[in-house]
Amino acid sequence: MAIQRMDNVLIVVDDLDAVISFFVELGMELEGKAPVEGRWVERVIGIDDVRQDIAMLRTPDGHGRIELAMFHTPKAISAEPKDAPANTLGIRRIMFAVDDIEDVVDRLRTHGAELVGDLARYEDSYRLCYVRGPEGIIVGLAEQLN
Repeated sequence: MAIQRMDNVLIVVDDLDAVISFFVELGMELEGKAPVEGRWVERVIGIDDVRQDIAMLRTPDGHGRIELAMFHTPKAISAEPKDAPANTLGIRRIMFAVDDIEDVVDRLRTHGAELVGDLARYEDSYRLCYVRGPEGIIVGLAEQLN
């Protein structure tokens, strides 16, 4: 077998606490937060003089994880517009299944989230939407119907 599982997705952020709060409000659980530095991390990521804080969050079922990293040195750089549209090359969003999409959107709005488009229905299967959270992070939400 080539792989066993997908462990996590990394998101580099400027405001670690704000992004943690956003994902915790969504329903993720904070596993831990710690500083990371030293030669081993420099060798892994190919950047010298790295000093960062990381946080690991997991979905309630324990299968999905997001790693957040805030770089102190070297400073993070932006490779695209802050509010890049959905057709921009690269990873555009993370999708979560939710029980009550309207409740989730309302709760995320208290953390600055805004709908990217509309909350829409796909046939009799799903209600779907994208929200843009802190630092332009796009989260897809899907509520299964029936």
